Amino acid sequence: MKKFSKIARDGIWQQNPALVQLLGLCPLLAVSNSFVTAFSLGIVTVLVLTISNVVISIIRLILNEDLSLTTQITVLATCLILSDIALQAWYFELHHRIGLFVALIVTNCSLLSRAELSSSSNPIISSAIDGLMMGLGFFWVIVLMGTIREGLGSGTLFSNMHMLLGPAGKNLEITFSHNGFLLLVLPPGAFLSLGFLIALKNFLFDNRD
Repeated sequence: MKKFSKIARDGIWQQNPALVQLLGLCPLLAVSNSFVTAFSLGIVTVLVLTISNVVISIIRLILNEDLSLTTQITVLATCLILSDIALQAWYFELHHRIGLFVALIVTNCSLLSRAELSSSSNPIISSAIDGLMMGLGFFWVIVLMGTIREGLGSGTLFSNMHMLLGPAGKNLEITFSHNGFLLLVLPPGAFLSLGFLIALKNFLFDNRD
């Protein structure tokens, strides 16, 4: 249990892929301008990390060491392609918003590093938990950024949820103001939001005692 708790603590907080390792910044900054897009890409990342870690951990015994990196990238790319196809099939409008960045997840170094870790001596359960926690670490950061940027930048929350939930999502939008701080929904706002979260994380970490 101590091992699993350490994996969870590292993935979600101490070695957070977004706030500490600064990985996956391209999709993190580009898609976090609204809750629905941030939430959707976060879910895809969690699923891809977890499933790819499990698959690589299962086939690691038959992996040729010289071809291990190629095999890992192939597994990751396959998971992402399946995710992209699923988005096109069932969430076509949402795919127009985040489809490009789903494909870019395969270039995320956190995915490759997690795959490399899974292909070592880790058992399947540890690899699955490791991928899940790293994914959740990325997930909560991008969702929080999406919530902050949409809420303060557009003055709304849960807008365009119909792209994810269908007609039922149209009634979920909450409007705070019609005069939001528009800078936050623009690219500079992404850097400001991420910088604020990194500073807050470092402050809490430095003063944890």
